[in-house]
Amino acid sequence: QVQLVESGGGLVQPGGTLRLSCAASGVTLQYYAVAWFRQAPGKEHEGKSFIASSDGTTNYADSVKGRFTISRDNAKNTVYLEMNNVTPEDTAVYYCGEGRIRNSGIYTPSDMEVWGKGTLVTVSS
Repeated sequence: QVQLVESGGGLVQPGGTLRLSCAASGVTLQYYAVAWFRQAPGKEHEGKSFIASSDGTTNYADSVKGRFTISRDNAKNTVYLEMNNVTPEDTAVYYCGEGRIRNSGIYTPSDMEVWGKGTLVTVSS
């Protein structure tokens, strides 16, 4: 059974740093695209990933460019999301998804084959 489990969420102050993990079982992540999505409280799920890693390339949404970084540890079959200089606008439930690699490097929720259950990040002083 393929499973993704996010962890690392919590309360962080504005300007702070947080690292989320997306650990996989039943699938070897290095052969697939991994994307992070988020849903802010009371808002619709964002229509596309804000950060994605596939086949050696990474795509970032403008809202996180320069602040967030995605990385992989293939030995641990885990993908990380490093969040720096967070703002209250980053408050959301963060989900990782895994799916087939797309040439565009941009992923929508429908491109993902497996999802984690999410981890809540709250940015507040």
